[in-house]
Amino acid sequence: MLVVHHLNNSRSQRILWLLEELEIPYEIKKYQRGSDMLAPKELKEVHPLGKSPVITDGDVTLAESGAIIEYIIEKYGAGKATPPAAGKLDNLFFTHYAEGTLMPILVNKLVFTIIPQRVPFYIRPVANIIFGSVSKQLLEPNIETNSKFVEAHLAKTKADFFAGGDHPTSADYQMLFPLEAIKQRAPGHLGPNMKAWVDRVHARPAFKRALEKGGQYDLAS
Repeated sequence: MLVVHHLNNSRSQRILWLLEELEIPYEIKKYQRGSDMLAPKELKEVHPLGKSPVITDGDVTLAESGAIIEYIIEKYGAGKATPPAAGKLDNLFFTHYAEGTLMPILVNKLVFTIIPQRVPFYIRPVANIIFGSVSKQLLEPNIETNSKFVEAHLAKTKADFFAGGDHPTSADYQMLFPLEAIKQRAPGHLGPNMKAWVDRVHARPAFKRALEKGGQYDLAS
């Protein structure tokens, strides 16, 4: 049986959502972040990178959200996550855009927020000024540009999902985590269509089941 090695408050929540949508049997092996917010060393016993999500499926061990999503859809999807013909390119693009472009910007913003809090207290005021200035000049404009791009796409499709169909596809499973992050950590960049999309996903029965099974996931609050 397919096993999801699930880390709390991580991208592996999107894998649980996918599996619940496809209604296929799976098991969850849970791992908890340490006080340093890093994954526990036990995950390295599953995959050398020690990251989550990771799945095991028979003799297959696979990491990386995008690879896992494509593998599950190809093997178990039975057409349930296939984009409409007119939305294939959008599905392809947003499946890779989520982690290739959008998430690195958001991770940088998070890092620039955390570092000043962890330096010695006597240089913290200077660190706040430096990192705050860099974030304002470089990161915030980039987040705004990308948020406007995503907002415009959702407004244009006038559909519930990124590929324009009536059911989620790989693009939606990938885009969930970054849009949740924007909603919680940079809400000023969240357009009405982006917010409606996140709320729509969170209201789906499959997502609610995934949340109940996965446990702590602060981005859904």
